[in-house]
This record gives sequence, C-alpha cells and structure tokens, in this order.
Amino acid sequence: MDAPTPDPKPASRAPFASTGPYGHRQRMRERVISKGPEVLADYEVLEMLLFYGTPRGDTKPQAKALINEFGSLAAVISAPVGALKSAGVNSDCSAAIRLSALAARRLAGAEARERPQLGNWESLLTYFDTALEGAVPGQLRALFLDNRNRLLADELVLTSGSGQARETTQEATGIIRRALEVHATALILIRLCGEGIEPRKAVGADEPLARELLRGGGLLAITLHDVFALHGGSWASLKQSGRL
Repeated sequence: MDAPTPDPKPASRAPFASTGPYGHRQRMRERVISKGPEVLADYEVLEMLLFYGTPRGDTKPQAKALINEFGSLAAVISAPVGALKSAGVNSDCSAAIRLSALAARRLAGAEARERPQLGNWESLLTYFDTALEGAVPGQLRALFLDNRNRLLADELVLTSGSGQARETTQEATGIIRRALEVHATALILIRLCGEGIEPRKAVGADEPLARELLRGGGLLAITLHDVFALHGGSWASLKQSGRL
C-alpha cells in the first residue's frame, strides 16, 4: 500500500503571499491607497505608470533606466513619443506616460484659473474688472492669499454697520479666523461702493478695521496688503493714500 500523501502546507503559513511581480504590484497599489501617492519615489511613480503597458514582469529596472537616461521623472513624462520609443518604451506605456503629462498640464491650467496670482497692480485690476462684475454694491469682500499671492478664497465679510458704530474688533477676529482656516498668509479687502458713494470716503471708513487686522494679523504672520474701495472704473486704496 502506498504511503499517504501529506497535506500541502496551508497557504496562511507561507512566509510570503506571493513572490512574483503581481504580488509586488498589489503591494504598491495598497501602499498608495493606504498612505497616499506622496510616499512614492520618482522611479516608483514611473514604475506604476509602466504597469499599464506591461502586463507581466518587473517594471522597476526600466523605470530607473529611463530616469537615468532622461535625467528626471519630469523629463521622462514630458519626453516626445519618438524619444520614448527609442528608449525602449512600448506604445501602451508611452500612451500612459503621455496621458499623465496631459493631466498635469490641465491640472496646472485649472489651478492658475481658479487661483490667480494677485501680486501686482495689473493682475489686481484685472481681477476687479472680471471676478467682481455684478457683485452687490455695499459689500465688503476679503481676498485670502497664500505666500505666493495666489488667491485661496474670495468671500463676503459680514459687517455690523459703518464708521464708528462698527464692531471692528469682532469683524477683524472673524476675518483672521477664516484666514487661518484656509491657510492664508495675506489679505486684501475690497469695498464695493454703491451709487453716490465716493471710493475715497468709503475706503476711509474701513481704516479702523484695517488697523485691527494689522494688529491681530501681525501676531499670526498674516499680512494685510491693502484695502480698496471700488465704484465702476474708480477706486481708492488705503496704501496708495499713505494711510496703511
């Protein structure tokens, strides 16, 4: 009688679930899902892009070789199709790489449109002419900017009145709190004047609020760039008038 065949070792006791490239790919995907794509090195980003055109095999050596040949991940992604082909990249991998380049360009373009840079007079005046067209007269708006003067948010400031009756400390506290929430490092205030309101006079009424913002924001490294009052094509600025 033949000896009984021993049962195979249970899969759960194996030291590695998989020793092939599929196990490696799955582990990389799980790593990205659990920890985010920021944890990947440049060659690992390219390695995963090459997955889509390489159904089997280890793509890490090719990813490293491409970065060595072109100089960087960015250079690989922006390389022409012909250059990628000459470097041994097949058409499916080239398509995945070129699509990632297109996505990056469109993302950058969308960010530029949604977060315009307001670091000079020309860009500010352009923003006033376009983004604020049709805004309600009398409103006070706050532009929250990052450390590169890119717009993070343009929001209505709820005020309690005008002139001396305004609760400027409370208003300033609300603006600064909101600046912290959106991670802003700079502010611009814009008063939209109603009919018959002179911008120079209107901007003067906002000077007490500006002083509170300078005081409170300065403690938190939040800079008040300027306070404007607008009416049609006319405008006045506290900074330009030497009052800020």
